[in-house]
Amino acid sequence: MVREGSPNVTIQTLPSYRAALPDTPYALWASGELDDFLHLPEGSRAEIIGGEIVVSPTPTVAHGNMIHRVSSAIDRARFADPAFPWTARQVMTLNLAGFEQGYVPDLIVAEDGVFETAGDADEVELRPDEIELVVEVTSRNQAVYDRPPVKDATPRRRTKWWGYALVGIPYYLLIDRDPKIASTTLYSIPDHGSRAYLHQESLEFGATVHLPEPFDIEISTAGWRPWRT
Repeated sequence: MVREGSPNVTIQTLPSYRAALPDTPYALWASGELDDFLHLPEGSRAEIIGGEIVVSPTPTVAHGNMIHRVSSAIDRARFADPAFPWTARQVMTLNLAGFEQGYVPDLIVAEDGVFETAGDADEVELRPDEIELVVEVTSRNQAVYDRPPVKDATPRRRTKWWGYALVGIPYYLLIDRDPKIASTTLYSIPDHGSRAYLHQESLEFGATVHLPEPFDIEISTAGWRPWRT
């Protein structure tokens, strides 16, 4: 970490900038051209959420550890039962083409054959109807985009929770590291009409999360901590 006043260190403030885009942010994101205009640091990722360009930095170690814990639970189930069809992939894009939303979930879970078929066809991403579960871990500045929209806000912000429900992804696991929340919530029963999940189950950090059928696996959250205030 660089500290002001350290020897042989120059402190420079980088100005913000405005860019004239040749197309909508979503169209540029879908074509893979948006990053060229944003000049993002290595490891950053850009998403289009509710019409906004949302840039997330490289995940922290704690953030990555939580995603690894979920992915490892799925891997253990595969090793224990060769007939277990589910597998997980990190940071793949998810294009909600009809609604001009472009996400990069922390983790996508689908049947292994789905990933293999898409890979053989050199597809850029999976279709929403091929995905059974998405997982997001909140970060300090972007948490609002992962949660349900604030009910009393006008206009209501379109969040990733809204988008996942809209396209009918059956399960959404939200790991919220906010110290005021510090919990995991499994959302299910997406309803296209209301663009919402109709059911949710929340557990505080430290409890064991059970993913129901078709997974029927448990995820330990022992040792999980909220971000530091």
